[in-house]
Amino acid sequence: MAKEKRFRVVHEEKSLTEVTRIICDQETGVCYLYQWIGTGGGLTVLVDKDGKPVTMPAQT
Repeated sequence: MAKEKRFRVVHEEKSLTEVTRIICDQETGVCYLYQWIGTGGGLTVLVDKDGKPVTMPAQT
C-alpha cells in the first residue's frame, strides 16, 4: 500500500521565469504560498484578513 503524499498543489500559475503555487498540508489543512522567480524563491503561510492561517478541509 502506497503512503499518501502530505502536501498537494491546489493552485498553480506559471510563466517563463515565474512559478506561483498554493500548497495544502494534507494533515493540518494549512495552506502555503510558494513563489519562484528567476533564481530564487520562497514559501510562507497563507493568511486571511485577520492574520489567521488559511485552511482547507482534509482530503478523504
